[in-house]
Amino acid sequence: MRLDELPLRTPAQISAIDWSALRPRDGQRLRELGFDDGVAIETIHRGPIGRDPIACRVGRMTIALRRVQAAAISVEPDPPRGGQP
Repeated sequence: MRLDELPLRTPAQISAIDWSALRPRDGQRLRELGFDDGVAIETIHRGPIGRDPIACRVGRMTIALRRVQAAAISVEPDPPRGGQP
């Protein structure tokens, strides 16, 4: 699933990033902000017009991404934790 398709408030982990789909400057910014395989991420808001930008929580940071940038990031939703005491 791509990050731009992840339902709001659904915890996930980055499974892959298509760096070639991003402009070099955008890729560098994402790397500097800690985007990498295995990183925990959650979408927390989508903009009203064209659902752009997308606000994501990465660690303790909130980061705004354009939809095209989020589409280059593949994620795996975390399994539900139900049933544990």
